[in-house]
Amino acid sequence: MSFPHRHLLGIEHLSPDDITTILDLAETYVDLNRQSAKHADVLSGLTQINMFFENSTRTQASFEIAGKRLGADVMNMAMQASSVKKGETLIDTALTLNAMHPDLLVVRHPHSGAVDLLAQKVNCAVLNAGDGQHEHPTQALLDALTIRRAKGRLHRLNVAICGDIAHSRVARSNIFLLGKMENRIRLIGPPTLMPSEIDQFGVEVFEDMGEGLKDVDVVMMLRLQKERMDGGFIPSEREYFHRYGLDARKLKLAKPDAIVMHPGPMNRGVEIDGTLADDIHRSVIQEQVEMGVAVRMAVMQLLAANLATLRETA
Repeated sequence: MSFPHRHLLGIEHLSPDDITTILDLAETYVDLNRQSAKHADVLSGLTQINMFFENSTRTQASFEIAGKRLGADVMNMAMQASSVKKGETLIDTALTLNAMHPDLLVVRHPHSGAVDLLAQKVNCAVLNAGDGQHEHPTQALLDALTIRRAKGRLHRLNVAICGDIAHSRVARSNIFLLGKMENRIRLIGPPTLMPSEIDQFGVEVFEDMGEGLKDVDVVMMLRLQKERMDGGFIPSEREYFHRYGLDARKLKLAKPDAIVMHPGPMNRGVEIDGTLADDIHRSVIQEQVEMGVAVRMAVMQLLAANLATLRETA
């Protein structure tokens, strides 16, 4: 397997072959994770540090489980109780951790570009677990694996990404990945929730759900990220659900076998109807969570292998 990258900071700089390499390896870990004995030793002797400057349930738990199943020594740093609260800069934190010789550093940070800056200061492999409104690469990869397994392919599909596009790093990473794999991407949402540079993304933009969902293969709903909003982006949650929330009536406009996705956490009754989210015949939301562990295992194995090669040649 060839994966010529020291870090995973985003999807933008990955090639279609890089993406396929990750997904193919992740498939093997899907099988492993469904066995009673889920342990491998490819990261045995290596140290993984998880630094989450933002709250997380799925991503942090997923990275922790992935590292432990591969045999790594995993440490979760409680950033809310760290020296950052005493005024320590991100770079000083990075230099402190670097002196402890970790091998894998998983970072989530509220500011775009912070993870990239940190990666320039350490000697280990860095994985971006979400930085501001920039990217969330492993989420896009697990979404891709979910789609590929559900549809049998990851190209020439019609994919609708609906909701708060402007504040979503998940949307950005998925736009990059799905575009690289030759899919047709539609963005659906109110103009207030569309990024200003949308015309540079090579996508179709719809303000009306009825038009946007017509004959799509995949419907990807996004959470309203109120914590990143500083004004009145929507009139009310009730009005938003009426116009842009996914329910059975709106889903009928998509293909009969269209799948429904959501990166979580969900606001039921705001961006998606709860009954539809739980419909095992249409929703693959729980499969997304499962694929997350497998994808993160694959990425960490590939980066650890590259790190070992770099250290041998240093």
